[in-house]
Amino acid sequence: MPTILHSALAGLVLAAALAMPALADGLKDEIAPTGKLRVAIAISPAGGAFWSTRTEASFAGVPVDLGKEMAAQIGVPVEYVVHQNSGQITDAAGKGTWDVTWLPKDPERESKMLFGPIYEVADATYIVKPGSSITNFATLDQPGIKVAAVNATTTMRGAIAHLKNAKVTGYQTYDEIFGLLKSGEIDAFALSRDQLNKMAQKIPGTRVLDETFKKTVTAVAVPLGHNQALTFVSKFMNEAVTNGTLRKAYDNNGLKDTPIRTE
Repeated sequence: MPTILHSALAGLVLAAALAMPALADGLKDEIAPTGKLRVAIAISPAGGAFWSTRTEASFAGVPVDLGKEMAAQIGVPVEYVVHQNSGQITDAAGKGTWDVTWLPKDPERESKMLFGPIYEVADATYIVKPGSSITNFATLDQPGIKVAAVNATTTMRGAIAHLKNAKVTGYQTYDEIFGLLKSGEIDAFALSRDQLNKMAQKIPGTRVLDETFKKTVTAVAVPLGHNQALTFVSKFMNEAVTNGTLRKAYDNNGLKDTPIRTE
């Protein structure tokens, strides 16, 4: 009897061992079909919880650190797929060029990708050019006022809905808008408050308005139809919050004073 029992147990252990790689391979086929985890990132000079920055060797940012850790868990190399903004990442969601990303979530994007847990809630507002007499939303929302936003982003859509008189124009890159604001060619720039506060430090005379026109939520995302990948990345993010991985990524990227907000 012990021999039969031991044989049965050995068979179960062998079956489980054979089944586990199959599950792992199935996940790898969906989340890393090229043999690498392709992480879509967007570049700005300021970095932050969503934006990444270029470095001499590679890239830096919260999504960069999270992507590296996620790839290690899956057991594949990481590859960063660079975009100018979150709108470009969204447009590429159905093209098979990236496997996972971290970006602001809104109803339009939910029709193009699957979102996991939220890890950041940011206030969207405006920064006004040096020497501007604009002090609040009322004085901003006037005919003839030129407001810039990063093209096809949740913040741009929010600014268009918010402003009834000022004209909102989309530009592809943070750098381009930075230059326009510094030279006074635009009156204001719509973006998250943390990004604008960093911009204000680099352009003397600018002012970040106190009011908030939109709460922007940022989350992990995968392309539509990648349900197994969504389960994995959602589990990864929930664990990243509890085991300190996300806190470490924030701290490594100049966000030591920024709380993790998952509501």
